[in-house]
Amino acid sequence: MDRSHVFCQEGDPTTRTNPVDIGPSLTRNAVERQLAAMNSRLYEVGLLRALGDGGPSDMLPRTWDRETLVQSLFWLRWENSQGRNIFIRPAGEHHLSLVDDLAFAALRRMKLEGFAPAALVQTSPGNFQAWLNHGEMLEKELSTTAARALAQRFGGDPGAADWRHFGRLAGFTNRKSNRRQDNGLYPFVHLIEGTGIVYPRAGEFVAQLRKEVVNQAEARALLREQLEHSRNKAPESPRLTIDDFRRSPKYQGDGNRIDLAYAIYALSHNVPEEEIRAAIGSRDLSKKGLERRQRDYINRTVAKARALCGCSGIPLHRARGRPQMIGPER
Repeated sequence: MDRSHVFCQEGDPTTRTNPVDIGPSLTRNAVERQLAAMNSRLYEVGLLRALGDGGPSDMLPRTWDRETLVQSLFWLRWENSQGRNIFIRPAGEHHLSLVDDLAFAALRRMKLEGFAPAALVQTSPGNFQAWLNHGEMLEKELSTTAARALAQRFGGDPGAADWRHFGRLAGFTNRKSNRRQDNGLYPFVHLIEGTGIVYPRAGEFVAQLRKEVVNQAEARALLREQLEHSRNKAPESPRLTIDDFRRSPKYQGDGNRIDLAYAIYALSHNVPEEEIRAAIGSRDLSKKGLERRQRDYINRTVAKARALCGCSGIPLHRARGRPQMIGPER
């Protein structure tokens, strides 16, 4: 067989009639442009083949630098022609977030709102993946938080929103069975844009997420601390009020942290939600905006507290057999 080219479609390339081939040079160009836009030192490449509808999948993993990956294109093209999908992601912690399963309208909104992607990949007609460059390496938890926030904001696939999800590599065919075209061939994955730019609102967005991650970590730490202290605690002390939290030096006068900590405590002690909302609203919330925005803030805080304590409206001391919590240090 002449190995100067490999047809990225199904079957033996020596027996196909009218094969379709974008050519090794076009594949190489697409791959090199995507790698330049992603700009990582090492990449994890996954060659995935589904073993029947709804059945298990077979993955061949590789970890390569850019040069080795480009030198392996012939093998990747052959495996793609034999039914494997070709995926890629940065190896280790990195500076990118993948937003999967985007529609064209979402891409326009991303750019208008200051979230232009560093690499934009069309995985099949009308379906896109966007790699966003934060301009700095994000630790795992922050990277996952960023991916989830971007997916929620722009309507991406939440199931693909984590710090190390695979995206498709341009220049190869999308071998998902439901993407097969009427002519029996599979669509090629195209690199639409490969600028590599840091999106304009990266600094502001990452700073906001960092604060959110810190608040969530503090809330979890508070839960662990309260649960640990409550195991052999003395008879129950009087229930704390939001003013006790406001006086506590632990929160350094940060109203948002105080409101969230109190809401977690109050939910765990079976305080009615309307009473919790009234307590949070007892401070000046005018910086949040008009009355509707203030109500939205209060509702978000109570909902976040419920999600963090996992009580779903049930007092934490009654949920899943957990002991009752106590409040912050006085």
